[in-house]
Amino acid sequence: MSVEKVKAYLARFGVENQVIEKEQSSATVELAAQALGVEPARIAKSLTFNNDEGVILIVMAGDRKTDNKKFRDTFGFKPRMLKLEEVEEKVGYAAGGVCPFGVNEGVDVYLDRSLERFETVFPAAGSGNSMIELSLEQLSQYGCAKGFVDVSK
Repeated sequence: MSVEKVKAYLARFGVENQVIEKEQSSATVELAAQALGVEPARIAKSLTFNNDEGVILIVMAGDRKTDNKKFRDTFGFKPRMLKLEEVEEKVGYAAGGVCPFGVNEGVDVYLDRSLERFETVFPAAGSGNSMIELSLEQLSQYGCAKGFVDVSK
């Protein structure tokens, strides 16, 4: 189970016991917000894009969408999301549980500036019913983010 993979990964930071597992699904922004009783914007969704050299994973506020022009200006190519059937193989987690923790080699993680509005956010934790509350500093550190980008609208 992928949530166990995330817990094992987060153990190096001493936060594995902070993973929240719910009975109900949290596989979408709306479902996660309902499960936690928070506004959808605080759900840190993970978007995955094809890159000729691997995969780009962008963690973005739940109320934002990718701005194609900003993405192209930032990364130098048109955004092409991974197909649903490619996500688990290329990233290491199935859709609905994708997170930046312990991803496959060749996956570059970035945090979108849309997250900066919040003291803490809730990224998934490897499964369609798990998440963890983290500060942006923790999210950046634990997710091995390469930095912040502004690619949302």
